[in-house]
Amino acid sequence: MQPRHFAQLVFLSAVWGGSFPLIRIAAPAFGPLVMACLRCALAAVVLAVLMRATRQAWPARAHWISLTVLSLLTVVTPFVLFNWAGLVLPAGYSAVLNATAPLFGVLAGALFKEERLTLRKLLGCAAGVGGVALLVRLGPVQPDARVVLAVLACVAASASYGFGAILMKRATLVLQPLPASAAVHAAGALVLLLPAGAGLPAVQLRPEALLAIAVLGMVTSGFMYWISMRLMREISASAATSSAFMIPMFGVTWGGLFLGEPFTPGMLPGVVLVLVACAFVTGFNPLWWLVASRQPEKPAARKGLSPGE
Repeated sequence: MQPRHFAQLVFLSAVWGGSFPLIRIAAPAFGPLVMACLRCALAAVVLAVLMRATRQAWPARAHWISLTVLSLLTVVTPFVLFNWAGLVLPAGYSAVLNATAPLFGVLAGALFKEERLTLRKLLGCAAGVGGVALLVRLGPVQPDARVVLAVLACVAASASYGFGAILMKRATLVLQPLPASAAVHAAGALVLLLPAGAGLPAVQLRPEALLAIAVLGMVTSGFMYWISMRLMREISASAATSSAFMIPMFGVTWGGLFLGEPFTPGMLPGVVLVLVACAFVTGFNPLWWLVASRQPEKPAARKGLSPGE
């Protein structure tokens, strides 16, 4: 993995980490289904505008079934489940559970024979799970039925992301990222349209919730999904999903800034483990690259000359 790929993963993690506090703000006002539908619709509109500006066409009709399946796995299911969990769990807690997505991505890659399940990747997943546990340290949560269901919803959403990453990788091999991203969100909005209609009477149009849903739809759901698909064309699916290991760092940070959720120096060891996990799963070691970049380049050998010339 090249340094620019790693930088993009960090950027994705920072923006996606902000989605969990925004979910906590918007979910009580809109409800899980209406909120998911609005996110998809806003994302589709933004991406369609970008398509028009860049003169790109919508995917051919033959691809829409596979794109709808991709939408169900990477947009519809995770949005609804994380939105519902946002009514119950703190933002940082949901971000921690989201960090299990790379584990499911690695398992899915091995199951569908897309990637080899190596010891390095398994160690990376283990380090990532341990790192986010140390990082957040949110303390005990009352183990009632609703909390347990919310935790299971987050894990199921992460599994959906992980398995969907394989289909997302396949889509990037035959489709341009921007039209594919727009189609995925348009399909998601259509799938959610009727279920969301049932929740409209309970919607509360509060200013902070409207701002949160606007950012979620246009930025974290639309623009960043497109960036993710572009990155997916160049790196493996498991490496791309490894950004989830860094999301808790940002999720806790944004949650602390905007929602007053705790952040303490005791979380720092978790940061180290998270970075180690990323290095294992992606195969990119930032320290190695930093050392290599400071070494002088060797002069290129002249072509067409034998060693004795």
